[in-house]
Amino acid sequence: MSELTLIILISWAVGLMAFAGGLIASADKSKETELKRELRHGIVAFGGGILIAAVAFTLAPKGIEQLSTPGLIITFSLGGVLFSVFDYVISKQVGSRANLMAMMMDFIPESIALGALFADNRSAGFLLALFIAAQNLPEGFNSYRESVGGKSTSKSVLLILLLASLMGPIAAYAGYIFLSESPVITAGIMSFASGGILYLIFQDIAPQSKMGRRWLPALGAVLGFAFGMVGEQVLG
Repeated sequence: MSELTLIILISWAVGLMAFAGGLIASADKSKETELKRELRHGIVAFGGGILIAAVAFTLAPKGIEQLSTPGLIITFSLGGVLFSVFDYVISKQVGSRANLMAMMMDFIPESIALGALFADNRSAGFLLALFIAAQNLPEGFNSYRESVGGKSTSKSVLLILLLASLMGPIAAYAGYIFLSESPVITAGIMSFASGGILYLIFQDIAPQSKMGRRWLPALGAVLGFAFGMVGEQVLG
């Protein structure tokens, strides 16, 4: 199997994790209980912990290593600012599907970075793929839960998640072909994604994970970050 074929398959697999998360959410027909709500908030927190680990161990370090200080500040800040603008516009335009769009906002630049990084450092590429897959599962779950109802049907949300998975191979292919010999540009994309993801964590994910007078859900973030640390230790 060629390296390019492997990258395409891996990037599609990590994209399908969001679809898998949606399927899990769609299969859940059990009665709403306090324990179920607590578990759902814990899943949100777990996804947030993994995102923080991705920023801390893979995305931001590459930017710090390759970019000048002004370049690092500009790309990181630009990611946060643009993601906030996109988030605002999407929330006004598409309502309940805003979270699906927010998921794509970090999945596409991460996939581009995955393709470019894989050609340079296979271990780092596998680590980034692990982070993306682990974050996509709870993101798909949460996106489905928030989108179904109102104007969004179960089938339409699952179809969007399935089609969204195809963006991973396209973005990874572009990163591999056009950016594998451009480590500075790749680092810029990863720094940009870091700023955007950090915005999403504090704007959307962390607030959703909090549950009044419940302390277990927040431990999901600790578990998610621990998952990232183990991944870094094993593959980094």
